[in-house]
Amino acid sequence: MTASMSIKRQRGIALIMVLLAMALVVLLSSGMTQEQSLRVFRAGHLLAQQQGYSVALGAEEFAKQILHRDYEDDKEDNALVDSPDEEWSQYSAILPLDDNGVIEVQLDDLSGRINLNDLVKSDGSVDEVTRGRLERLLQIADVSSIHVDALIDWVDSNDETVSARGAEDGSYLIQDPSYRAANQNFVSVSELLLIDGMTREDYWKLLPYVAALPVSGVGINVNMAPPEVIQSLHEKLTKADADAILEGIEEERFENVQDFLALSQFAGLGLKAEGLGVRSYFFEVVSRVTFADRQVNLVSLLYRAPDGALDIVSRDSGQKNRITKKPFTVSED
Repeated sequence: MTASMSIKRQRGIALIMVLLAMALVVLLSSGMTQEQSLRVFRAGHLLAQQQGYSVALGAEEFAKQILHRDYEDDKEDNALVDSPDEEWSQYSAILPLDDNGVIEVQLDDLSGRINLNDLVKSDGSVDEVTRGRLERLLQIADVSSIHVDALIDWVDSNDETVSARGAEDGSYLIQDPSYRAANQNFVSVSELLLIDGMTREDYWKLLPYVAALPVSGVGINVNMAPPEVIQSLHEKLTKADADAILEGIEEERFENVQDFLALSQFAGLGLKAEGLGVRSYFFEVVSRVTFADRQVNLVSLLYRAPDGALDIVSRDSGQKNRITKKPFTVSED
């Protein structure tokens, strides 16, 4: 091999090395650019989500102001009563945002439902009044996949089934994946999906009529109760009775439980005022913030104390499509 050929070969190898090095640099640069773009996108997404969440918290505060004003108005009228004719119960509020964004806020009353956590008293005994109401509600709502005894076993602190229709750890440890009975109060109504035998179809049937309030004993607001809950108050009440009672409430609310129990539909039934009332203490604030092609949802559980003080019990940003009421636009003035 001549010297000139050796030099040419070395130059060719050097050129190939340079080209390989340049290709490697381009490849690395491209990867770094993509990674940087992804990081910028993630940062922008997180910032937008945080901004939307902050706006949703503002919507939550707006709802608190509405409920505070409602309490003050009722107190001034000397009638601490909550009913479906009040504006906060009828509509969802629409508030405009800059940059073509919008905030939607809806208040849902929870005191017109049966509280699952009323099933078992603080001493561990079963509340027979609530048990009877839930048994009748399951029949009214055509829910046949579970029995109330399974709900009691989910809440009570022992490991013994109430009856053959109950369910304790033995029923849940054989599931895949396995789990145990909660042996404590319901934290969320969605726990019903964990009850042995519960189907999704029956869950959605029952959902509008039950609540998982963090305390027991607040009672059912008869003004806010749907006909299914009203019918569950006594085994002799018919659907026609419940519908007639609801129509009466729409015309004129009950100022006290005694007037409610004085209805002709209850004559001779011996229905007592236990667990019944005309005030609401727990609400869900449903907020949806839409801006920049993004959407942020927030559902907050709110407690309004007897003195009107308001506290947020919990927040959930995983629920969607909860705005259902007729919209009412709030002006910026």
